Amino acid sequence: FSLSVHDIKLCIMSHQYILFESALGYALFHRNPSESIGELTPQVQQSFLDFAKFSNIVSLHSFLPFPSAEKALTENNTVTDGELTEFLRNFLETNIPISTKGLSLGICDEKLSTAITDALKIHCVRDSTTMEIFRGLRLHFFKYMTKTSAGDIEKAQLGLAHSFSRSRVKFNINRVDTMIIQSLFLVDQLDKDVNTFSLRIKEWYAWHFPELKQIVEDHYQFAQAIKIIQSKSTLIDSDKSAELSEIFDEITVKKIIAAAKSSMGTDISDFDLLNITHFASRVIKLSDYRKKLQDYLSKKMNDIAPNISALLGETIGARLISQSGSLNNLAKQPASTVQILGAEKALFRALINRANTPKHGILFNTSFISRASAKDKGRIARYLAAKTCIAARIDAYTEYDTNLYGLKLKDLVEERLNFFNTGEAAVHNSNSLHEVTEQVKREQKLNKSDEMDIETPVKDKKKKKEETPSKKKGKEETPSKKPKEEETPSKKKKGKEETPSKKKSKDDTPSKKKDKKKKAKEDSDEDSSDDQKSSSESESSESDSEKEKSKKKDKKKKDKKAKKDKSKKRKSVEDDSPKKKKSKH
Repeated sequence: FSLSVHDIKLCIMSHQYILFESALGYALFHRNPSESIGELTPQVQQSFLDFAKFSNIVSLHSFLPFPSAEKALTENNTVTDGELTEFLRNFLETNIPISTKGLSLGICDEKLSTAITDALKIHCVRDSTTMEIFRGLRLHFFKYMTKTSAGDIEKAQLGLAHSFSRSRVKFNINRVDTMIIQSLFLVDQLDKDVNTFSLRIKEWYAWHFPELKQIVEDHYQFAQAIKIIQSKSTLIDSDKSAELSEIFDEITVKKIIAAAKSSMGTDISDFDLLNITHFASRVIKLSDYRKKLQDYLSKKMNDIAPNISALLGETIGARLISQSGSLNNLAKQPASTVQILGAEKALFRALINRANTPKHGILFNTSFISRASAKDKGRIARYLAAKTCIAARIDAYTEYDTNLYGLKLKDLVEERLNFFNTGEAAVHNSNSLHEVTEQVKREQKLNKSDEMDIETPVKDKKKKKEETPSKKKGKEETPSKKPKEEETPSKKKKGKEETPSKKKSKDDTPSKKKDKKKKAKEDSDEDSSDDQKSSSESESSESDSEKEKSKKKDKKKKDKKAKKDKSKKRKSVEDDSPKKKKSKH
């Protein structure tokens, strides 16, 4: 074969590195200089299967292991999101000469390559040759890791895969829309099963009592009647009207008894009748479980998608979520696709036959479209689809657990339907939604203030408990002053004991005796003054504690009055706000 000069050029890749992400850590391989011609020929691709030939092309440059399994999981999560971590950045900066010219880095993930080029200014390559090299590295990676065995690598890969899948599945438990989808499928299946079982039991029991099928048309009530009546002869002989009156009214009970007396059915053996009653009890249990499941579905819809359930109802909203796959998918879809959800077959049939496309799908079951005229069904379906998109986005991307938006959107749809029928102008969408957002913000502020009010009494109680021991300590400290009082008699005694010794002295004179008496009186006066001071201090401490208590009580009363005034002002503002807005309109 002949090649041009441009095709025969040799492309020597002198500075190409390849980043390989494994469960053990990051590995950086160096691609040896090679020719670009013939790299993708089948002979070269088969040579990648041989490690001896492949090791001549690619050699291990450096390896950075993960210190723990948690670190491996976090690195894997960030890399799959297309973000460059500091751990990987430091590894690349230390092992790659970024300043060299003609440098390129082979990367398998496209998002990670853009992040590396933006952060480190390295030219990232992701072509067919690098992908073939990655295929060979996945095959021969454990051979490059001489210190670890193939079994250790497989265990690390398996553990990381399990932890990675668990971390990706984890999200808010209260907003799990898969429960809605599965419960809706089960409700539909139970409806089919109950209908088929009830038809079968009607045909089976009609051989004995055919007139009952015409009197009682409801499947659930028919099964209950079979369980009570059993044989029509016992209905005539024994009085079972009291049991039947719990299910039916008096007129239907009289009709059943009259039909049993003049019935054209055949007699049935007790064994056959036992099987029929068992089957009837199973149908009753299934229908009861179906009611409980419907209640569970409505509760989950009010928790996960309150605005959609307020606008369309629980079952229709659940059908939209199940048809789109999830609540996030429903929120991402435009109004045109939401309008036709559930009518895909009719849409493709119309496109093939070049006929008119359908105007509505699941939304046709709503009361809005059934109340609209034939010419306005498409218009109201389009408007309702737009409002369901708004409700779905509010439920999916906001943290407000309220259905006020859904109720307001329902009012807007009612006004638009009234506009189509009567011609009255409807309120604009943006004004009404702004009103709802202000109302939601007010409610959140009130809830926060209520939480603060609940927390403050608890703190006050704790403070009181902490203060009471301190007061007790203060009261206990007052007796410590008593030793001073007790010291005074000892001083007196000492003085009295000292006076006789002085009397014995020969140098005592009458003037000295008078001075001693004066000193004794002054000592007694000082002791009495100390006693008065200690008593006054104890009384002052008690009066201070009483004053503090009275001050706290006054503060509490003032706080309660202030809170009541604030609540009254808020109510007055809320009452005045709609009046002002009406005057503006």
